[in-house]
Amino acid sequence: MTKLWRSGVIFSAAGFVAGIGNYVFQAIMGRLLKTPGHSGEFGCLGSGLAFINLLGLPLLIASTAVTHYIAHFQASGDEARLAGLLSGCRRFLFRLTVAGSIVAVLLIKPLSVAFEIPRPSLVLAALGCALAGLWVAFANAICQGLGWFNRLALISLAMMALRVGFGWTMALKWPVAEIGLLATGVGFSAYLILLHWRKDLAKKAEAVSPYNREFALYLAVAAACITGGFCFTQGDILAAGRNFSRLNGGHDLDLYNGANKLGAALPAVVGPMLAVLFTSRSSQATASVLREQFKLLGLYAAGLAVGALGLWLLREFWVKMIFGRPAPESAAMLQPLTVTMAFVGLMQALGMWALASRWFKVALLYGLCGITYWALLLHFGKTPDALLRIMPVAAGVAFGLLLISWLVTMRNGTAHDSDQSAQSDQSDLLKKS
Repeated sequence: MTKLWRSGVIFSAAGFVAGIGNYVFQAIMGRLLKTPGHSGEFGCLGSGLAFINLLGLPLLIASTAVTHYIAHFQASGDEARLAGLLSGCRRFLFRLTVAGSIVAVLLIKPLSVAFEIPRPSLVLAALGCALAGLWVAFANAICQGLGWFNRLALISLAMMALRVGFGWTMALKWPVAEIGLLATGVGFSAYLILLHWRKDLAKKAEAVSPYNREFALYLAVAAACITGGFCFTQGDILAAGRNFSRLNGGHDLDLYNGANKLGAALPAVVGPMLAVLFTSRSSQATASVLREQFKLLGLYAAGLAVGALGLWLLREFWVKMIFGRPAPESAAMLQPLTVTMAFVGLMQALGMWALASRWFKVALLYGLCGITYWALLLHFGKTPDALLRIMPVAAGVAFGLLLISWLVTMRNGTAHDSDQSAQSDQSDLLKKS
């Protein structure tokens, strides 16, 4: 676990620095896109970024499942079998990425209408970034499964630098939301760094398909779990983009987006530690490593708490940095958002722990809670006040339900039984192959 801690600390430190860089990016966009004649552009950027992530959701689900399997066999020490599984997973993800790209092209028009993306150029920019994001998810799954967190740390820093540099340079001349979306796409090009380690990824081996009955079941549960996580973390900005775009000429959406970007940073900045925890738990779910994994979980929760306290106490300062001027309406929005995102971050940890441990009932509950939460926001959150009244209450209730389920499952010791069953199923897969 020493290597895990070292990788986790490095990856988390890089994530923290990248989080600061992304805050700088939002501050640049918040100031440049709020110039006279461009009201609503900053809000469109926020909802556009969430829209990109929505298009990439299917591949994120599949890549999470593949990460789990690769991590398990990485820990087994069987290099030959691991190489075969890697080859099979690459083939599976490659085909899924191509299919996902085609589906994204077909769905971009109806989804853009449903979420009221205001103009065709914004839709095209979102589509281009979404297609790039699909290939990023493909690469990220392989790297995370292999535990290449040091390399991912380097990529995250390069991605942040490219995003900030391109966004700042181009938005000075063209202060529109499309530039912010394209800056994100340019940042994705940092993953080309992986070509330096292409030999490690291209080891020849007889492909072992990961797809069998057990993998299909896990993929279905992962779909519910990851979809729930998306609804909790980004469902509010999509609801705001749909419901607020015509309020006050987009001014309300701008204000909400500023507060949202700060609130959403809470789980995002400590997210790298959760990625390490998921990989660790996927590879080993035994009592011998439970203490170390609880330490990682505690470190994640502590980082979340410190971030929430800093946002709450200095909310006016952070909002002023985003817009370049005081914005008391946005600062007021940040109060319930901070509470909501603290709950969301804790639920994210419990949900991903459950998914890595194969606690399927807990993972499904997390997904169901997330979908219900988003449905409530879409239906009742017609104004900023209404949305912000619902969010902390709904998130708090969902957290209570999930925590009780998680604790009961932990007490009953079902993690060990599920892991043993999964190991048997996976071993049978490789023997048959």
